[in-house]
Amino acid sequence: MAEFKFDILAREENSRARAGVIRTRHGYIETPYLIPVATRGEIISLSPSDVEMLGVQCLLANTYHLHLKCDSGKIREGGGLHQFMKFSKPLFTDSGGFQAFSLGLGRASNIRKIGFFPHERNSFARGNDYAEVVEEGVKFKSVYNGTEHFIDAKKSMQIQRDLGADIIMAFDECTSPFNDKEYIRASMERSHRWEAESLKYHDKRQALYGIIHGGWFKDLRLESARFVTSLPFEGIAIGGSLGKTKEKMYEILDWLAPEIDNRPRHMLGIGWIDDVFECVERGIDTFDCVEMTRIARHGNLYIGVNSGGSKGNKFRIDIAKAIHAEDNNPIDSTCDCFTCGSYSRMRLREMFKKKSTEYARLATIHNIHFMLSLMGDIRNSIKAGRFSELKKKWGC
Repeated sequence: MAEFKFDILAREENSRARAGVIRTRHGYIETPYLIPVATRGEIISLSPSDVEMLGVQCLLANTYHLHLKCDSGKIREGGGLHQFMKFSKPLFTDSGGFQAFSLGLGRASNIRKIGFFPHERNSFARGNDYAEVVEEGVKFKSVYNGTEHFIDAKKSMQIQRDLGADIIMAFDECTSPFNDKEYIRASMERSHRWEAESLKYHDKRQALYGIIHGGWFKDLRLESARFVTSLPFEGIAIGGSLGKTKEKMYEILDWLAPEIDNRPRHMLGIGWIDDVFECVERGIDTFDCVEMTRIARHGNLYIGVNSGGSKGNKFRIDIAKAIHAEDNNPIDSTCDCFTCGSYSRMRLREMFKKKSTEYARLATIHNIHFMLSLMGDIRNSIKAGRFSELKKKWGC
């Protein structure tokens, strides 16, 4: 694909960390990079001018939600997703496969995102779910109006073609932490068939990423890696359930690293600070995660290492806590974002307590700026041969 290219610019000697650049028809992405998620074509609380001010290099939008809420055909008629979002830089879209979990077993189990669940599922209410996986694809019920829809590989590729993102994901099924090995193998094989079909139907102007599955089982992960990397995808993503602990996720990446060639590697749904460091060390180039924006709206704001974070998380504060009621300091004294330059913790706490919409905007600006600045530091450290030093500094 002439319009898509990935160049590795630097590697760290003592790890698999690497810095590079992904080039697309709408510009380039310096990697490693954490992609902010604009689920329905926008980042909640932010305007397009806010996104531009933050210098966001690329965004990821959700195929399922854009198709059912906004009509992907109408988006195409209106000039495509870039025009719809008022965003001129590279865009990713997922395939809709995550909603096979989040609206199916996840909804029935009252779990809406893939995470790390050391406990067993303690409730299950079939009938609350809005998705059913069958061999040919996924039967969906719209969360917006209850209408029924069917998405298979061909339909997913058509929707993503209508949206016109630069980088798209093959159609797959995202498995649950509660699935057993028998189901995960069947799901993996099903996803492999769908991914091969995606190659047949996708718009060749878009870069298509294949997705490695197999849950937390080494033999399945390796089998999936060898299958996906044997096909002519432009990039490789890692998805599905990653085990019940973060340590298991890191182990999975250690298994996979030798199996993946120099194509860009994307980690689906991961974006916590410690996970970014650990995954970059294992060769991951891009991530997408809603965490930095979601927690901002709920009062959690990122801070630098050794800055006195919340109990249980050294990298953030809870602005609702009384300790901030008379604190005239910025969120983080080392941060140069608009919010930290203009508002104190005390003022932000007052706004949060009043449920101010401006609070959500200011908090989101800070968290995105903070994480994108950290990613810049990580890229620079790899180029300078000091990534391990930076990782140690952050206590990761």
